[in-house]
Parts: sequence; structure tokens; C-alpha cells
Amino acid sequence: MAKTSLVIVESPAKAKTIGKYLGPGYQVKACMGHLRDLPKSTLGVDIENGFAPNYRPIKGKEDIISDLKKSVKSSDMVYLATDPDREGEAISWHLQTLLGLDGGKARRVTFNEITRKVVNESIAAPRSIDQDLVDAQQARRVLDRIVGYQLSPLLWKKIRRGLSAGRVQSAVTRMVCDREKEIADFKPQEYWSLEARLSTDGTEKLSFWAKYYGENGKKRELSSAEEVAEVLAAVEKAAFSVGSIKRQDKYRSPSPPFTTSTLQQEASRKLSMSPRRTMAIAQQLYEGVDISGEGAVGLITYMRTDSLRLSDEALDAAKGFILGRYGQDYYPGKARTYKTKSGAQDAHEAIRPSDVNLTPERVKGDLTADQYRLYRLIWSRFVACQMSNAVFDSVSVEAEAAGHAFRASSTSMKFSGFTAVYEEGKDEEKEEKEARLPPLAEGQSLRQLGFQQEQHFTQPPPRYTDASLIRAMEENGIGRPSTYAPTVTTILDREYVIKDGKYLRTTPLGETVNGLMRDKFSDIVDTNFTARMEKELDDVERGDTQWQELLKRFYGPFKEELDQAEKDLEGVRLKIPVEESEEVCDLCGKQMVIKSGRFGRFLACPGYPECTFTKPLVVVMPGRCPKCGGRLMKRTGTSKKTNKQYTYYCCEFAGSRDESKKCDFMTWDVPVADDCPVCGQTMFKKSGKGFKKPFCINEGCENFTPEDKRGGWRKKTDSGGETAGAEETASGEQAEAKSAAAEKPAAKKTPAKKPAAKT
Repeated sequence: MAKTSLVIVESPAKAKTIGKYLGPGYQVKACMGHLRDLPKSTLGVDIENGFAPNYRPIKGKEDIISDLKKSVKSSDMVYLATDPDREGEAISWHLQTLLGLDGGKARRVTFNEITRKVVNESIAAPRSIDQDLVDAQQARRVLDRIVGYQLSPLLWKKIRRGLSAGRVQSAVTRMVCDREKEIADFKPQEYWSLEARLSTDGTEKLSFWAKYYGENGKKRELSSAEEVAEVLAAVEKAAFSVGSIKRQDKYRSPSPPFTTSTLQQEASRKLSMSPRRTMAIAQQLYEGVDISGEGAVGLITYMRTDSLRLSDEALDAAKGFILGRYGQDYYPGKARTYKTKSGAQDAHEAIRPSDVNLTPERVKGDLTADQYRLYRLIWSRFVACQMSNAVFDSVSVEAEAAGHAFRASSTSMKFSGFTAVYEEGKDEEKEEKEARLPPLAEGQSLRQLGFQQEQHFTQPPPRYTDASLIRAMEENGIGRPSTYAPTVTTILDREYVIKDGKYLRTTPLGETVNGLMRDKFSDIVDTNFTARMEKELDDVERGDTQWQELLKRFYGPFKEELDQAEKDLEGVRLKIPVEESEEVCDLCGKQMVIKSGRFGRFLACPGYPECTFTKPLVVVMPGRCPKCGGRLMKRTGTSKKTNKQYTYYCCEFAGSRDESKKCDFMTWDVPVADDCPVCGQTMFKKSGKGFKKPFCINEGCENFTPEDKRGGWRKKTDSGGETAGAEETASGEQAEAKSAAAEKPAAKKTPAKKPAAKT
């Protein structure tokens, strides 16, 4: 008589979902991730003995290990059902060793999606642990441990304690530093634009703007005011006519389904989610969410993948859904397939909903706000990728005068196709949409109503955002789907890179660390070298290379560089350049500097220890304080009741020690660069994504907008639908923000009480 089979997964949520599908004959338990790893306090790798790792049970997980061992004894079969990737395979291998499972009792199962059908099919067809996958993960773990544990102490000695270096993080830090250098070294070049306003009847109603193209059929760039004047002299008195008209249908195809990289990029662009947050929410959707009438359901397929492949079952389901909801015109006739880029592992399908019929609207009530937004993004992208092209009616016109050509174009939607469901976001803001052209015919005379000329300068490449940095990592072959988010998080946590709005920029600390790494460990920070290492790890996974051999080839040159660096830097300590701010010390008037402490970056007086004044780092906003005319600052606080962070805006003199300057202005609304056209005071808008109309808060102005007409969230009475709890929380946060804004920054009495600063 068979005993209950044991299924081991990583998390309780996953255990709950799988347990519902398997029924009473199975006991499903969570191991809570890794139970065995390299020790934290030592290198834990015997380099002299074939790079043998010294794995130990993780401290604090003794109870979990003990409970699993008891469950193993009472089970005839143990199914190791950790995630379907290298790390998941390694966790299963560690479990097998730690729990004393022989090959006959333990079997490996994986789920690309956690649905009843897939779970039962996988349990019915178990396999052995894939040792090549395990070895690839071991190679990565040992490689990263060697680099981190042997390089980081050098950084501690030569720069400051608490720093770290890594095979991937150091290469990515260099990418951000290189972009910063490109921006600093960029030399702008002048160019000019010239537009003519043309009309078919001499009125503005039937007029349009046409951009200068060139002369005598050849494109010409205008690089100076003199060249613009030359063109104007030729065409101002000349007759304009329509030279040519081109009408055509333009087709736009849908984007492919999500991979890990593109999901993180799009969630950053459209949802303002950090890569780490995106992956945490995706993990919840994959492992299972309680859905009304369904119970625990895994809503998406596995979220760590670089493949664009979709199963036949998923393609058939998408076809049926599109035909049923949108009609025949919205389906292209056959399933769309997408080619996965070369070098991808292609181990799993693209990220998609497990059941396309579970629409975002249907499950919205059972999801948190972030779960809903991310699920809607994944669901919409998947459905759209199987829909018909969008069709646009495009008209291009060339107007001629004295041998010079001006061009205008207009595009209008003819058939929405996939855009009825989804459109991909862009890293940079789109230009304004083209205006429609009036009816035109070739040879038709045009009246010139005026010209518009404008000087421009070429712009440097933009700083990276979360989205564009992850795209660059993928394009350069740095890291793999499971490492993109942790790498970005690491360089931010180490303060090698900080966020300036949505953009990433390096700090003096990051530049200093990168400079040392480039000088002494050029291979580690070389993107090509890092990409080659990733390919070699893929070779281990395929069984083409022994993992110890890979480490041996790496370690020899690395050890030589390390020894040489120790010798070259003997007696040297690198100084981190001071990062000055625009703020002045309230006590002594010196220009304050930005430092880092245990609670992050802050402003400090450079006159320490004579002056110990510090205050929070703030962001200067556009506009002026409506009460005193001072600068407006963006600040953050943390609610004592909910422990959530909130943002507010206040005058620069909030909490000033000079009573004659002190100002108590504080608001939740965001100051904008526009002034009120009536009273001239700074205007504000409601916070949040999307367009918000600016409004005037000056009650004495005829353009004043009352609170209830400003849009966005506002407090309501109990009968108005807001709960008393939500109202209480909001008012509590406002009181805390006002208190924080008005509080005098405390000068530290003695050096011993000063926040620990890292210079």
C-alpha cells in the first residue's frame, strides 16, 4: 500500500496551488528556497582541490530541514518540484543530498505553468536531476564567489569598507560610467530647421506646415543661420506648388510576447515598476493567486525566460479568443511565430497567461493593484502578438519652390488591428502627432503664409533608465534572465549608481571603483569578456565543457591580475571625490556636500568636526513658493502608522533656523514650470501617471481652481465611498509631513553622535 507522496517546492503559495491540483494522495511542502549554500564568513571554495565547494546547511533553516526529513521518512516517493531553471535544478540537487534521497526515491518534475493539466502531466512523467544544469549553476556560483570574495577586500583596503565587486555588476557599472563619459565628452553641433506654412486657398483653415527637405532633388542639412537665410531668400517670393503626392497603406506588426528582459523594460516604461518589483509580482502570478470560483490559480507561465516560443495549445487558445471577442478581421489567418535570438537558452516558453480566458477584468477583484497591472500587461501583449497588423493611411506631399523642396506627411488609422489591445511603450517621449493634410492634387498651386526657423543642437546620448540598461545588458550578452533585476538592484544598493528621476547616473564612488577595476582588472569589467563567460556557462549546461575546467581557465589570469594589483597599490588609498550640492549649511554657510551613511545619502557640512550640521537630501522642483518666493523642494517621509513612504513638496525654508525666513508651505500637489497666466504664481498639478492639467492655487486669483475640481484623489465622507481608515491614514500622513517640513534640522552636539558617514 503506497504512502503519501511528498512534493517539495520553494514557496508556500506555490505549495498551496499545486496541492489543490494533486489532491489528498500528495503532501506538498515548501523548502523556502536554498537550504544549503557556501558559508558567508569564508570563501568556501577549495581552489587547490579542483575548486571543490564547501556547501553547508544555511543557518536559521534547521527547523525546515528537520521537518522535511520527517516527511521524507513517511513517503514512498519524493518529487522535487523547484523552479524550471539552473537555480531550481541546483536547489533540487541540494535537497536530494541534504535529505539523503537516493535516485530511486527522489524524482525531478518541473512546471512551465502551474495549471491542473500541466501539474498532473509533469507528475506522471518525472525525470532524474539534470547534472549538467546543476554544474552550470555551480560554476556560476563558485565563479561569482571567487570574484566577489577576492576582489572586494581589495576595494575595502584601497577605497572604503562595505564595497563589493562582481563579475556582472562591475561590467554593468562600467556601462553606466561609459555612458556618463560619453555625455561629458559630447560636443554639440549646430543645425537648423525650417518650415513653411502653406495653404491651398490662402486661409489658415486649409493650411499645413511643411519641413525643408533639400535642393534639386537632393537632401540638404541646414547647419547655420546663413544657410537658412540663403534658402529663404530663394523661396520667399517664389511660387509654391505641389510637386508629388504619395498615398499608401502602412502596416505595423505587433511586438512579440514577453521575455524576462522585455517584461522588465515594459513594466519600467509603462508601470514605473523597478525590475526587482516586477519579478517579485511576476513570481506571485506564476505561483498562484486565489481567484473567486477557481481557487488558487497560476496565472502566468514561468517568468525567467529568453525564448519567444509559444506552445501550440496556447496559440490555439489565442486564436479562439480573438475570433470570439474581436472577429475574423482581427486574426491574421494563421498563428504568428517569432524567432528567438541567437544565443538564447530557449528552455521555456515566452511569458504568457496560463489561460487566456482569464481576462484582466475577470480577475481584477482578486488581485492587488500591482498584480492586476502586471497581469494586464502580460495578457494584453500575448493576445496582441497573435492579432492582425494595424493599418494606417499614409499621405506624403512634396511642395516645390525655386528648386527647393519642403515635405509634409499625415498618417491616420485605417484599421486598429492589434492596437485595439496593446501598443508597446518607448524609452523616450514621442513627438506630437502629425496634423491632417487638406485635400491636395499634384501641380496644385499653394499660397505661402509664412516661415518658421529654429536653431537646434545635437544632443548627447541619454542616460540609461532601468529599461534601457536591461536592454543593453541583453544586447551585450551580460547576465541572463534571472540576473538582470538583481544586478540593477545591486549597483543601486551599493550607491555606485543612483536614480535621478527615472535616469541612472554614476556617483563619485561608482566612478572611483570603476576606475580601479578598469586599471587593474580590465577583463572583469570588459563587456565582451563577461559575455564570453556567459556563453561558456551555457556550454557547461549543454555538457560540452566541464565546470572545473572553465574555472581553471578563468582563475589563472585572474589570480595574476589580483597579485599584481596588490603589489601596484601597496600603500595607496584612493580618495573618493567630494560631491558638492547647491545647498548651504544653516549654521556656518558653507557649501554642503553629499555623503552616504547607514540610512542612505544625506547632506553634510564639510566643516566637520567644527560644524556637525546635517540634513536630508532633497530634490529642487520648478517654480517658487507661493508664500515667500523661495525654492520648492521634493521630500519623502515614512508613515508611522502604515510604514509606507510618501512624497510631499515644501518650501526650502521649512524648518529654517532663521525665524525671519521660516516658511510653513507644504502640499501634496506637484509644482510645474508653468506660471499662472493671470496672477503669475507657480501652478501645480495632481501627482500620478498620465496627463494632469495644471491649476492655480492662489485663492485671490480669478484663475483659482477649487480643491474639488482639481482631479485626482481627495478625501471623501464615509457616505462618499472612502473608508474611515483610508481617510485617517491620509490625514495622518499629512500631519507627519507638515511636522517633518517644519522641524528644525538638529545640529549634532558631538562628533560621537554624528551619523556614520562614508567619505
